[in-house]
Amino acid sequence: MSKTVAVRQPLPSEFEPWLALWESYNAFYGRAGETGLPRGISQMTWQRFFDPDEPVHALVAELDGALIGLAHYIFHRSTLTAGPSCYMQDLFTAEVARGKGAGRALVEAVYERAEAACSPRIYWQTHETNKTAMRLYDHVAQRSGFIVYAKSL
Repeated sequence: MSKTVAVRQPLPSEFEPWLALWESYNAFYGRAGETGLPRGISQMTWQRFFDPDEPVHALVAELDGALIGLAHYIFHRSTLTAGPSCYMQDLFTAEVARGKGAGRALVEAVYERAEAACSPRIYWQTHETNKTAMRLYDHVAQRSGFIVYAKSL
């Protein structure tokens, strides 16, 4: 059995294992049950990963043949740079896989893709209570100091 985390693009046939991770990620942020995402949104998100005209991309982390993590990232234009900015919208590892290097491997893989796309920066956000993730983030990036505001419409 391998003990090395492999990061790669998901396969179209891996919707169900990805969905299990995706739903766990969303539940972590309170999007479950009545507040959960409709399955149609998850299916649309999955389809976007395989559409070459979409700026939305996905990576998965695999250990011993099982998906244990995911990262979703988006390239977008910026008013500050010529190259596209890379926003890592989602990053999640299964609880049983934490501490095995999957989160760091996913972040580094997104860095590689961003660099290949000539993106001068990558950024993401997390909730202020996500102390476990912040321990990793403090080692792989710098806090920007910006506060995020949002309004649901």
